[in-house]
Amino acid sequence: MADGKGQMMWGGRFAATPSAIMEEINASLDIDRRMAEEDVAGSRAHADMLAEMGILSVADNEAIQEGLDKVVEELRAGTFPFRRELEDIHMNVEARLKELIGEPAGRLHTARSRNDQVITDFRLWTRRALDETGHLVAALQGALVRRAEENVSTVMPGFTHLQTAQPVTLGHHLLAYAEMLERDRSRLLDCAVRLNESPLGAAALAGTGFPIDRDMTAEALGFARPMANSLDAVSARDFALEALAALSIAATHLSRLAEEIVLWTSPQFGFARLSDQWSTGSSIMPQKRNPDAAELIRAKAALITGQYASLQGAIKALPLAYAKDLQDDKRLTFDAFDTFNLCVRAMTGMIETVTFRPEVMRAAAAKGFSTATDLADWLVRDLGMPFRDAHHVTGRIVAAAEAKGIDLADLPLREMQAVHAAITEDVFSVLSVEASAASRTSYGGTSPVRVTEQVAQWKQRLRLE
Repeated sequence: MADGKGQMMWGGRFAATPSAIMEEINASLDIDRRMAEEDVAGSRAHADMLAEMGILSVADNEAIQEGLDKVVEELRAGTFPFRRELEDIHMNVEARLKELIGEPAGRLHTARSRNDQVITDFRLWTRRALDETGHLVAALQGALVRRAEENVSTVMPGFTHLQTAQPVTLGHHLLAYAEMLERDRSRLLDCAVRLNESPLGAAALAGTGFPIDRDMTAEALGFARPMANSLDAVSARDFALEALAALSIAATHLSRLAEEIVLWTSPQFGFARLSDQWSTGSSIMPQKRNPDAAELIRAKAALITGQYASLQGAIKALPLAYAKDLQDDKRLTFDAFDTFNLCVRAMTGMIETVTFRPEVMRAAAAKGFSTATDLADWLVRDLGMPFRDAHHVTGRIVAAAEAKGIDLADLPLREMQAVHAAITEDVFSVLSVEASAASRTSYGGTSPVRVTEQVAQWKQRLRLE
């Protein structure tokens, strides 16, 4: 981290410069340059506050603000001269500012440290990333709701233990993921609320003797308040842990949906077909259509969980306050957000373009005696039978149908009456998969009536047209 004369900006007490290997392991510019504009924003707020408090002259602040304007122009134009030997984005911005405006740049670092500077940048970046990711999750929810609306009455098998359980509607199934993602989005929003405190002004770890106004810088940067403890301010990374935990849970939900896509698009299920945009082929088997995007999402969910675990491992044994172990917190966080955002965009594309096959789903729903519970409920409702007795009678009727290799709806009435004489022709009114799904009218149930209501509520919540 050398100045223009080859001296280290922090190197006054050192007689020798770091080795090349030390410079390599110590440098973070390749990662933290992503926080360049956050770094400039923090410097603007800090300089304005120093001037307001009389610590910095008005003329010096004006020069600093004009110089930072030029820095932002260069950053956005891609002409900013990043120098890796300066270690990080903070020293790069400060060094460039000195080249642009001269001596006033050296006063900018008054009453702050890289410790509070970097964590301020990191909180600003994470706050923005949480907001952007929340919008991507909402877009996926919108895609699920639209496809659910198209399939309010499409019947498919519902599974437990991956065995046919009861008929459900495809719209109901898709909305289950909209619900999961809403909790994910809520966690992201909650995390943003908790991280929204400003560490700027905590300096290295103990605060500063300069008469600074931390409320002013917090307000300028959009924080709700300054952090109350300077040790906590520079050392806390639980906001990043919480963000990665929320991403890990959300990625797990994406992975579950990805697994369903893999199953549904296989020839064995045949429930759906991915578009060519989201499929790949085989180098040797020309007939193959591989759901690679879905499979990659399954794998990347594990990467995000690993990044959360890595950050937790780096933090768990650190005493207060700052330690260089924390340098890699940004690499892990940036990668987790990048990976998740890529996955959620891919999933949105798959959901928007997948072709469902209602006739295959309906046929599958009719197999495996999926309306057995409806038969038991009919025995309770129409014959007044205790449910446990009805369960036993239904089990015997299922066994009779299974022995003949037919479904419940195809078993002759006389066969059912051989098990229980009071059964009437009316029983067949509940044995179709459509009737089964339509009967589940309890709140949160799979009935097309309830799904239609839920779709309407989701469209209002997500402000969909």
